[in-house]
Amino acid sequence: MSGTMRAIAYEQTGPAHDVLALQELPRPSPAPGEVLVKVAYSGVNPSDAKTRAGARGALAWPRVIPHSDGSGVIAGVGAGVDPGRLGQRVWLWNAAWGRAHGSCAEYIALPAAQAVALPDAARLTDGACLGIPALTAHRCLFADGPIDGQVVLVTGGAGAVGAYAVQMAKLAGAARVIATVSGPEKAAHASAMGADAVVNYREDGVAEAILEAAGGARVDRIVEVEFGGNLAVTRAVLAENGIVAAYGSMAAPEPALPFYPMMFDAQSLRMVLVYKLPQAARQAGIADVTLWLEAGALQHPVAGVHPIKDTAQAHDAVLAPGRIGAMLVRVAGDN
Repeated sequence: MSGTMRAIAYEQTGPAHDVLALQELPRPSPAPGEVLVKVAYSGVNPSDAKTRAGARGALAWPRVIPHSDGSGVIAGVGAGVDPGRLGQRVWLWNAAWGRAHGSCAEYIALPAAQAVALPDAARLTDGACLGIPALTAHRCLFADGPIDGQVVLVTGGAGAVGAYAVQMAKLAGAARVIATVSGPEKAAHASAMGADAVVNYREDGVAEAILEAAGGARVDRIVEVEFGGNLAVTRAVLAENGIVAAYGSMAAPEPALPFYPMMFDAQSLRMVLVYKLPQAARQAGIADVTLWLEAGALQHPVAGVHPIKDTAQAHDAVLAPGRIGAMLVRVAGDN
């Protein structure tokens, strides 16, 4: 398939409105083992905005089309790919990881495994929310075994990852799910996602409130958005043999680890980076997400949908304080 397509691209890092441009670029063709996806929605994550701003270093390519998440319909297949996949609705993962061409374009060619069949019960907007947040949440929760019957703490429970973690923990049989949030609106959102209890981390006595919400016991698992900043609370609330799975530590990127106190409580720290999930872990996450999508068991809150020409606004909005829900770019109409 030849021709051109519209895409958002940048050729230098900097503020969104300065560097993001709607361009007419060559339409890609699927190589062997790849599929060509006509993109409906591109998902914008904070990591996309930070990379564009230059927080992750210099550009690796002369031109970058951003965004790792998205959804669409398979419009072509490369050699070795089942032609029966033509016309299949899909969601994308790692579309922009280690490559110059992400999902913020009318078409994207990528390895067939990175375009996952989207069940009929799910909308294309749902699919564009999944990649980074849902698979991060799944890995944090299940990397160290089942959680049924356990008490789970999700910090940042109103965020994109946190909202999925709350839902997945409940679906997987956690005895109690506690979320921390920054205010009343986010508390209401975390409760709507299924949290049994919500604690405002900006108020005094956070650890005591978490322990009270846990019925006086300590928590078994923590899904952690801010490891360093929350370490004192973690030490106060994490049970012996408890596990904290951290996917962020922006406030304290080099925290001092209380090694011996944690060792004598036999506690474990796991780092989670969604781009580098082991293949078996990713496959397990995709399998669970597919089952939950088929059952209509997951909610996918969306904070805003911007037309592709307004991608810069979406980049600004995804980093805005108080955002609740995913930020999407509509690439090819209301599919």
